[in-house]
Amino acid sequence: MPRAERERQMMDAAVATFGRRGYRAASMDEIAELAGVSKPLVYLYLNSKEDLFSACIRREAAALVEAVRGGITPGEPADQQLWAGLLAFFTHTAECPDGWSVLHSQARTHGEPFAREVAVMREEIVAFVTLLIAEAAREAHGNPTLPEGEVAPLAEALVGAAEALAVWANATPGVTAREAATTLMNFSWAGLANLMQGKPWSPPK
Repeated sequence: MPRAERERQMMDAAVATFGRRGYRAASMDEIAELAGVSKPLVYLYLNSKEDLFSACIRREAAALVEAVRGGITPGEPADQQLWAGLLAFFTHTAECPDGWSVLHSQARTHGEPFAREVAVMREEIVAFVTLLIAEAAREAHGNPTLPEGEVAPLAEALVGAAEALAVWANATPGVTAREAATTLMNFSWAGLANLMQGKPWSPPK
């Protein structure tokens, strides 16, 4: 078997084991057995358990970012781009629950350098969503110089809501990616649309 294919096989087994068992509980013996290889071969290819977990985080993070970016067609109306991005996000997290567990549940709870790997991925997604919302706001207000900082908190809130909803959707039988994306779209776009039209909600005086 070519080295790249063997390494992919071991990485798949590692993601499944880390995602289901957790970083602390997972063992290299389990990973080797699931991959159908010897434990020395896992160490030969991927060094230590820490290095293997870091490699899993990077691979799953890159796949998630690629899925979200690939789901969006530039030039479409802002709501259609947001919808496509959300649908791609929830589809990916539903189809790759172990990878999502590695990213959202495992990497964040075991300190550096794992948490930083996930933070880099999240920053990229937030920046992408910020740009998307900013472009829509600039068009709606006829202000091409509207700073991205004006909508950055909205992007943070939207990404955080998507992460929480993905965890809930994966743990709730019968919830589809389309239903999860529709829920968040209905929750977020109504408010975003009002903001685009200059109709923000204000607290009572």
